[in-house]
Amino acid sequence: MLGACIGDIIGSVYEFNAWKSRGFPLFSEKSEFTDDTVCTIAVAECLLDGSDPAAGLRKWCHRYPGRGYGGSFAVWLRDAGMGPYNSYGNGAAMRVSPAAWLAGDLDEALALARHVTSVTHNHPEGIKGAEATVTAIWLARQNETPEAIRRWIHEAFDYDLTRSVDEIRPHYRFNETCQDTVPQAIVCALEAASFEDAIRNAVSLGGDADTLAAIAGPIAELRFGIPEEIRRKGWLRLPKDMRDVLERLYEKSGAERARLTP
Repeated sequence: MLGACIGDIIGSVYEFNAWKSRGFPLFSEKSEFTDDTVCTIAVAECLLDGSDPAAGLRKWCHRYPGRGYGGSFAVWLRDAGMGPYNSYGNGAAMRVSPAAWLAGDLDEALALARHVTSVTHNHPEGIKGAEATVTAIWLARQNETPEAIRRWIHEAFDYDLTRSVDEIRPHYRFNETCQDTVPQAIVCALEAASFEDAIRNAVSLGGDADTLAAIAGPIAELRFGIPEEIRRKGWLRLPKDMRDVLERLYEKSGAERARLTP
């Protein structure tokens, strides 16, 4: 799950500054976590505590205002009585990775994904984007091959994963829908030869860079692990309350712990 946060942090600089190549600096003074990380941490805490995801999202997003929240989601944050708003935005997918870490099997991962997604993104395409993302992460957790993951995602969700990153990049533009973010992000992770490679693939598409990388990141984390230097730089850009939630998630899931000594 730290892979989602690091993908977000690295991509934050390029979200509105498209970089159509893989040769960009991974970190700079401007690299910081955005709404993708805040919402991912909120979902993780809710699943760990068995608490209401709507209340948790509002709590964490109010704690960290001004992190790039989308227009409809920002309205939802301000109105505690507002229900889901039929969104199919990629916010459904960028925050869902904790479900794959904490579930005992794929069916549970999908149920948890629907649970945390439907409070806002209840459009069928929004649910589908979250389910496809959590499925790819879960399958990577089971050490499935890229070919097996591609086949599973295509058969279950009818996403086209046949184009390569180099084929996607020339015509890809900024897009905030699940339909035009999730398949591309999954390809970025499956085509990669390392964690860094996956993040460079995602950012190089020149789209919603932080979200593409936040979706690709946890898949790549489970395929390759996160290199120590990248892990350290990402970890130190997160506040303590977020690191505490990450530690709890890794401990409960039995995965490698995220703790680093600054």
